[in-house]
Amino acid sequence: MATVTQPETARSAGAPPTWPTVPRGGGGGGGESESSFPVSSKELAIWLLLTGIAMLFGGFASAFIVLRGVPSWESVHLPGLVWVNTAILLLSSVTLERARRANKKDHTGSIRRWLAFTAILGVVFVGGQIDVWRKLSAEGMQLASNLHGSFFYVLSGIHAVHILGGLIALFLVMRKAWSGKINSRNLEPLRLCATYWHFMGGVWLLLLVLLVIS
Repeated sequence: MATVTQPETARSAGAPPTWPTVPRGGGGGGGESESSFPVSSKELAIWLLLTGIAMLFGGFASAFIVLRGVPSWESVHLPGLVWVNTAILLLSSVTLERARRANKKDHTGSIRRWLAFTAILGVVFVGGQIDVWRKLSAEGMQLASNLHGSFFYVLSGIHAVHILGGLIALFLVMRKAWSGKINSRNLEPLRLCATYWHFMGGVWLLLLVLLVIS
């Protein structure tokens, strides 16, 4: 390791030693001279939130698997509307990705249009889930009727609440888009919103598989 020597005049004058400044941030390849955390505080918050959500649904899924083996377990036939709702949620992820692509290209009109489509599909999904609950209730399947039905109500209900949270975030992004604050120089708001939305879509697919194979 090379040693740094101070000029004789500086040492004789009693000046404190100075050391060479090493750029922070890993260096190499044109790295920034100022150190920066690999992710922003907002992105870190999102991933912490998603970790908590994963743990929540993971706990319910574990309980579901354990209780599925009890003698009193009785499987519930889910209405076909559940699959329609699933297709709507998947389509909303597609429209949100279209909005992200438009964001990278500064296509303001397309950003607004695809965000609006995504919001509409999200609202339709939640409304469709409520209709599923009504159909099950009309067929005599209440929350406390049996374990399988109870899990469907609880899991789909908690998931719908998280989708509502995603809609709130989506509306906030839409407000930024309509005020011209969403562009190729500001990708983070829409990117983080999409991360949350796609995650909840994946959670729903896993829950649906779990509920159907029982």
